[in-house]
Amino acid sequence: MSLILSTAPHIRTPHSTQRLMGNVLISLLPCVAAGIYFFGWAAALVLAVSTASAVLAEFVWQKLTHKTVRINDLSAAVTGLLIGLVVTPKAPWWMVMIASFFAIIIVKQLFGGLGDNFLNPALTARAVLLASWPAIMTTHVTPVDAVTSATPLAGYSATTMDLLLGKVPGAIGETCKIAILIGLAYLLITRTIRWEIPVFVVGSAAVMSLLLGMDVLTTVLSGGLLFGAVYMATDYVTSPMKRWSTLVYSIGVGVMIVLIRKFGAYPEGVTYAIMLMNICAPLFDRMFPDRKLYGHKKEAKA
Repeated sequence: MSLILSTAPHIRTPHSTQRLMGNVLISLLPCVAAGIYFFGWAAALVLAVSTASAVLAEFVWQKLTHKTVRINDLSAAVTGLLIGLVVTPKAPWWMVMIASFFAIIIVKQLFGGLGDNFLNPALTARAVLLASWPAIMTTHVTPVDAVTSATPLAGYSATTMDLLLGKVPGAIGETCKIAILIGLAYLLITRTIRWEIPVFVVGSAAVMSLLLGMDVLTTVLSGGLLFGAVYMATDYVTSPMKRWSTLVYSIGVGVMIVLIRKFGAYPEGVTYAIMLMNICAPLFDRMFPDRKLYGHKKEAKA
């Protein structure tokens, strides 16, 4: 009998990494379709460049370092597509390439590859873009006439139906909430993600916004909160493994998003809130274990 040791994610599922990543890609198709419909071929180019660059970066790195090429597990494609979906359709191709290369090589491969990174690669790449080119990253266009405009979080007036349908300025994949909800339904039906994380992220953000006197619907349906709750906070590698730690993590994400939006310099707080909770995830797993490990005995005090 042999003992197999491996890095995260340690998921109790019969599905392979390729199958899970394939499900994520399929679930993102409504967001891709909505983004291209509202923002045109400029959005399609951004998505194609970001995805292809991520896959290329992983292929080249693993070839140069004489490692097994694992682009067929689709994790690089997921990272690249997520990067494209969380940037503005006005993003130049070279900036998108830099983001994908940074996510794959710096955040993922330099830490050992899939399962060893402690931050979400796509979100970390977005944070780097926000810090390096804030003017480009915060310049959005309206879906109808491609005129530069602020997002709903920064003062753009939009109805609830506009927010649901995606007729508002924003990142390519974050504006159409109906598309995100369709993707969420697919992920839950295929048991690709756990329901607790998106539900408690959105729920805690709603409660926190209510306590701070903010409009709950605007909080939930604006910006990248829903997209982040479904696709970023649920990342297998950077989210907790235990039940109670998952709840603490999810509530922490939701609360931090609202606090950053309310008191921070940026109107959006999803990126930094999830990254902060990514760092805390291993600590939460240690602080809130589900049960005692078999064979573990608490040391007696001297």
